[in-house]
Amino acid sequence: MARFAGVDIPNNKRIVISLTYIYGIGPSTASRILKECGISEDIRTKDLTTEQETAIRQQIDAIKTEGDLRRERALNVKRLMEIGCYRGMRHRRGLPVRGQRTRTNARTRKGPRRTVANKKK
Repeated sequence: MARFAGVDIPNNKRIVISLTYIYGIGPSTASRILKECGISEDIRTKDLTTEQETAIRQQIDAIKTEGDLRRERALNVKRLMEIGCYRGMRHRRGLPVRGQRTRTNARTRKGPRRTVANKKK
């Protein structure tokens, strides 16, 4: 298994797909990395030469990925919560941040339903 940015990527998949297993690299970034390295997207990970692996590794090191990216995102959310802005309050309360409705739906952020007892008439 090839290892880039501290992540083992699958051997039997095309390299453009395998690179997306790294946090912070999506399909378009993977394609751009391979184009800059001059490597075909159709080659399998197991068929890479050491020179090709080195070239890909250098391109990935220039991008913020994995732990650094996760840390930066966590600090951004923490900053929003500390300054007390609307988005920070939504993060703190575990509600949708980007204006979605919460009367119905929003179960991913709110979690499972908590039943409230009905009043008798």
